[in-house]
Amino acid sequence: MADKARAARMAKRIQTIVASAIERQIKDRRLELVTVTDTRVTGDLHDATVFYTVRGQEIDEAPDLAAAAEALHRARGQLRKIVGDELGVRFTPTLSFEVDSVPAASAHMEALLARARARDAELAELKKNATPAGDANPYKIDGEE
Repeated sequence: MADKARAARMAKRIQTIVASAIERQIKDRRLELVTVTDTRVTGDLHDATVFYTVRGQEIDEAPDLAAAAEALHRARGQLRKIVGDELGVRFTPTLSFEVDSVPAASAHMEALLARARARDAELAELKKNATPAGDANPYKIDGEE
């Protein structure tokens, strides 16, 4: 069992190798808009999971996730060979690819926060002209009655 620090170093190195290989060595047009975001390696250093995102060509165009997944699946062996050559370890980890859902989740959270800020501003505007219901001092004082 390898230590976690070594697995983290290897994951970072695999991320760099895969990203540069997709950019420079793999000739597939479906991978032009793929960005490698993170890599995780198991404790025994035998399996690596590469997380990626796909940009749309236009601002409001949805990315083609299925085409990118198919292209990465087809290039998996070639990428593993490149990783093995550059890592120089006894056992080259197997590569699996997963779509990174963090950007979509963070965009959703940003939208929720914007809605909350707008509602807070609306309530602050209503609060400016509000008057309390009942007495100005609603608490009983012992000397009165």
